[in-house]
Order: sequence, then C-alpha cells, then structure tokens
Amino acid sequence: MSIRVLIADDQAMVRSGLRLILADQPDIEVVAEASDGVEAIELARRLRPDVCLVDIRMPRLDGLAVTRALAGPGVPEPLRVVVVTTFDLDEYVYGALRGGAVGFLLKDAGPALLVEAVRAAKAGDALVSPSVTVRLLTRLTAVGRPGSAPGARKPVRPLSERELEVVRAVARGRTNQEIGAELFISLSTVKSHVSGIQTKLGVRNRVEIAAWAWEQGVVAGATRDG
Repeated sequence: MSIRVLIADDQAMVRSGLRLILADQPDIEVVAEASDGVEAIELARRLRPDVCLVDIRMPRLDGLAVTRALAGPGVPEPLRVVVVTTFDLDEYVYGALRGGAVGFLLKDAGPALLVEAVRAAKAGDALVSPSVTVRLLTRLTAVGRPGSAPGARKPVRPLSERELEVVRAVARGRTNQEIGAELFISLSTVKSHVSGIQTKLGVRNRVEIAAWAWEQGVVAGATRDG
C-alpha cells in the first residue's frame, strides 16, 4: 500500500515541488494539500494520512500549533508529523520535537532525504536533518554537566550500558540497521532495545529519545562522525 501524505505549506510553489518529488516514488501518494494551519488540521483529521509534512510559518495557525494538535501529548490517536521548514532555529526544532513531531527537515536537505523522512515516519522511525542534529549536539553538550538542561528527566528504571549505546546512536541519527551494524546485534534486538528505552524514559518515539539524550548530555563522549 502507498504511504499517504498530506502537505501543509502556505507557498503554492513549495507544495508543488514537494508533491513532484513524492509523486515520483512508487510507494508514496500525496492525498491532500493545505495552505494554512487550520486547513491542515481539518484535512489531517478527516483523511488520517500516514504522514503529514508541515511547514513552520503558515497563516491562521503555525506549524508548531498544528503539530501539537495532531501529534502532541494527550492526542488520543496521534498522526505522524514531519516538520519541513526553511528556518533552522533551535526554538523551532525543540518546539516541533516537544510537540510530537517525528522528524525535522530543512527544505534544502534535498529530495532523497525528504523521501527517506516520509518512509521513516511511516515505519515509526524518525529523521532529523543531520546539520540540525550536529549543531544541537554541539551546543547542548557544551552547556554543562549531564542533566543540567531544563526539564531533564530521569528514567523510570536505569538504562543498561547497551541501552545507552543505542541511545547515543539514536541521538546521532542512526537508523536501526546502522545501529545493528555498529553494535553487532540483529535488527530485532535493536528494535527491542529501542522499545525498552522508550518505556524506561516514558517517551513515545525515537525523536524524544534523542531529545532526552541531548538534555542529559549522554552523547558528550560519543564520536560525532555524521
């Protein structure tokens, strides 16, 4: 079955460009376009697309408000939202991730990364533009000691050393396949670790795992090679 996508952006040219890129993929179908935040929420709730691509700056409601409405804490059946924006600002990244987005992509990231982000979101995975990830890692690990970030949470149960290795890999944007190759474990084992980590941290997805890792500083000693 095709991955059903909704595109929300106030610029018709951007919507057309995203549609062309996605329509070229045999497994992706654009089912709707919205030109503002209110329309995006209405269409998304009615059509229930597999993935919503949402711009930040839109009329009536911005992309962060749309993300919270569709995927935020307390939403009974959250949709998978990927924020696609021109604006590479930390406040937008954190607002999107805290609002429930499963991805944050810059518009200059290129067609391949856009397609990968859509497929990752559909699969329950997450993707954040590498340039954003590296910058945030650099900034947050330089802030101070682990756990010093505002809102930092402690796990319900301590993470094992292996789980911490998986957390660091997730925070660096690694896919499950890449984590398995790096740690010499099977794909099913990686998925099991990720599920266990989510339970221990009380988070819903990989993006929230990465956000926790950034806050806690557990990636400070990791090699950032991509």
